[in-house]
Amino acid sequence: MTMSALWPRRRLRPGDAERPTGGASTVTATTEIARRVLRKFVRTPGLWVMGVVQSALFLFSFRFVFGGAVHIGGAPYVEFLVPGYVATIVLFTGGGIAVAVAEDRAQGFTDRVLSLPVPRLAIVLGRIVADSVTNTWAIVSTAAFGFLYGFRLTGSVSEALAALGLCLAYAVVFTVVFIVIGLVSPNAQAAQGLSLIAFVLAFFSSTYVPVASMVGWLQPFARYQPVTPMVDAVRALLHGSTADVGLALSWSALLTVVFTPVAVARYRRA
Repeated sequence: MTMSALWPRRRLRPGDAERPTGGASTVTATTEIARRVLRKFVRTPGLWVMGVVQSALFLFSFRFVFGGAVHIGGAPYVEFLVPGYVATIVLFTGGGIAVAVAEDRAQGFTDRVLSLPVPRLAIVLGRIVADSVTNTWAIVSTAAFGFLYGFRLTGSVSEALAALGLCLAYAVVFTVVFIVIGLVSPNAQAAQGLSLIAFVLAFFSSTYVPVASMVGWLQPFARYQPVTPMVDAVRALLHGSTADVGLALSWSALLTVVFTPVAVARYRRA
């Protein structure tokens, strides 16, 4: 009697190749993927040094070059600008996330990971963890420049920490969005181009000017697209109010629920 008779070969069903048999756990795989991304970030000074320089220059431009032409009621423009800019900094840095995901696919790293018995969700979680750390660096450094350029807290420290926590939550949400952009892009250049869609949302929002100052037909879109409630929620928290937080959290939950399964599905298809 042959070995094949003792253990007949089981026919593979659709999806069997996608199910890891043994291999690393979700936690272990997530940790290792996050560690790789963070090592690459730290070992490439151009990523974290130039990111800070770029944020400082953009904020400087809006504060001191365009700020004199923008009037926000009786409040200084810097008090309006800095919360919005910090809340949306992830839209400026997110293009790097999309490009990195596209480069991993082009350079074969994604294929090597997918050939291992690794849960597909761990690949997404690993990037989220790592990119959340790098986004935290961007948010904190940008906030520091905001204080340097004249921003001052008018609320309590606890309210400021709540606003910071909301910014970090947005970083996680948009990290997933940019991962999907990187996965659907055929190459790094296309990923950079598609990322500009999120970049434009920052300008069609209340980040730099009040929505009421925009042309009438644009106001409904600017008011209800996801970025405006997020920016308004951060400003509200800094002034001791939670009026806009509910809508911002709802948008965050919706984007997470929609884009996370898409990211996992794209990795499975790969």
